[in-house]
Amino acid sequence: MKEIKIEDKQKYLRENYPFADLPEVYEKKRCMHCDSTFFVGTFKVFKNESGMEFICCPNAPECNGTVIDWIDI
Repeated sequence: MKEIKIEDKQKYLRENYPFADLPEVYEKKRCMHCDSTFFVGTFKVFKNESGMEFICCPNAPECNGTVIDWIDI
């Protein structure tokens, strides 16, 4: 997978966040995979070989957590 640089992260979330409760970039979450706490706006986006994009933990690629693995703190 290849990392994609996102200039406007809040806009990217508005257009691509898969759940109804859209977070703001200044909110804090915790990744269940690596147990790190982070600001939503530090997320990374990766694109796989078929063109599918994934909103990932800021610790990716070392952590394989995606947006589904983020919990409120």
